[in-house]
Amino acid sequence: MRPTLLVRSRRRLLALLGTVALAVTGAVALPGTAQAANILTNPGLESGSLSPWSCTGNLGSVVSSPVHGGSKALAGAVSSSDNAKCSQTVAVKPNTAYTLSGWVRGSYVYLGVEGGASTWTTSPSAYSQLSVPFTTGASQTSATIYVNGWYAQGTYYADDINLDGPGGGGGGDTQAPTTPTNLTSTGKTSSSVSLSWGASSDNTGVTAYDVYSGSSQVLSVSGTTATVGGLSPSTAYTFTVKARDAAGNTSGASNSVSVTTNAGGGGGTGFKQAAPYLYLGWGDPPSATSVMSSTGIKWYTMAFMLDGGGCNPMWDSARPLTGGNDQTVINQIRSAGGDIVPSFGGWSGSKLGANCSSASALAGALQKVINAYSLKAIDMDVENTDEFENEAVQAKILTALKTVKTNNPGLKTIVTFGTTTTGPSYYGNRLIEQAKALNADIDVFTIMPFDFGGGSDMYGNTVNAAEGLKTKLKSTFGWDDATAYSHIGISGMNGLSDQQENTTPAIWSQIRDWGNSHHIARLAYWAVNRDRPCAGGGVVSNCSGINQTNWQFTSITAGFTG
Repeated sequence: MRPTLLVRSRRRLLALLGTVALAVTGAVALPGTAQAANILTNPGLESGSLSPWSCTGNLGSVVSSPVHGGSKALAGAVSSSDNAKCSQTVAVKPNTAYTLSGWVRGSYVYLGVEGGASTWTTSPSAYSQLSVPFTTGASQTSATIYVNGWYAQGTYYADDINLDGPGGGGGGDTQAPTTPTNLTSTGKTSSSVSLSWGASSDNTGVTAYDVYSGSSQVLSVSGTTATVGGLSPSTAYTFTVKARDAAGNTSGASNSVSVTTNAGGGGGTGFKQAAPYLYLGWGDPPSATSVMSSTGIKWYTMAFMLDGGGCNPMWDSARPLTGGNDQTVINQIRSAGGDIVPSFGGWSGSKLGANCSSASALAGALQKVINAYSLKAIDMDVENTDEFENEAVQAKILTALKTVKTNNPGLKTIVTFGTTTTGPSYYGNRLIEQAKALNADIDVFTIMPFDFGGGSDMYGNTVNAAEGLKTKLKSTFGWDDATAYSHIGISGMNGLSDQQENTTPAIWSQIRDWGNSHHIARLAYWAVNRDRPCAGGGVVSNCSGINQTNWQFTSITAGFTG
């Protein structure tokens, strides 16, 4: 990353939102009066589980911030192709008036009833309440309520959702669905297992299938297939599935299936990190905790740790390692439930890798920073001719990383470097080869797919560059595809790059979705300081140069799960 520096207008959603109640068939009858009782299950997500909510694309999750009430809320990680619709089906009485309400936060968030009324709002910085009255049909016994965001508009949040009215009548449905059959594993990687099973039947209809790993529910889906992600390599898991109907009746557990994930290989550990760069010495730095609250981001890559003279680490070569503003901000981030990974190096400045006299001296400088902040990970941003294109300095950096990783069990090491549109350059390939030769055990090789003169297709060129990196990692380390992807990071540049390449929010969403689908290890971008709109503003330090909302790229990045 470096402290130097035809966008499509943000989609305006002019949806025609119906306010007509659900159709009433047969003879006209006056609707009954709903009783003020919330008939939804887990309306505020306080259970810590999604159940019985079911979210498209497995894009829903339970978060602890930002919330409206209690300690949990629903987050929908909208992509460019999926609006992250989360729904729940409940038993209702026919010909009865109900009121659906809920608190939502985000750009263009919808609340509604399948086949009936809905409403929406845009409230990216605070929770806003939505309300939808509707009346059930004359023979209607179930209703599916939903909340969703809009395509490429960033993560939305929902909390304290209420459906006020009576539950299903006639004593209620008490018949459970039949048990799912023939649960089998249809595929696996080092971090995921795919499953399928035979459908259940029910007197009123199956509304969801809950997938369990051991005794813990991990997914809720509407169909008869699921992929459970976020797993550890070379680890045995046992899965079962239960069917559920609109009244909440749950079947018995299916047969169990035990699956051992593939080996990670080469030190793969399932490490995942969404960590955009934040630079406190440049670009009108925003409040780190305010951005966390607005977007759900948990990690920052803090730039830059440089040489203050004599192989002595200092922030930006000028600010003290501890006791200054940088430490204050880091303490605030951690108090808010987040963490940081410092970035050593960058494009310019006096760098430790170039200036420390030996690998052992460099390792000593890195260790000072690790000790000062009890770090879980460090990022070496290897750029320019003094580090990236200097073969001796490359070897010095890799040897120092090997040393501190040996001396700090559990520490993750990240190396970040430039790329061509088709994969690593000569020096990138050499860096990877040296990592293998020195047995440096690097956890993540992160490419920077910008400023490579890549033209207008920033999504296509980014994917091609990442695929080129994957191919190089496979050939160098002997890894399979899944293991190679698990060692890849992408660190982009939001909006306009120094070479006027344009990465829009929609393109960044596509890149994030590609990263999630291929289970890469890390997603970052340069920089949160620039995550503000200034269409036509050019390449500047405190905005993106394009039309966007505040912190939109950070919100998108927060949806990276790997």
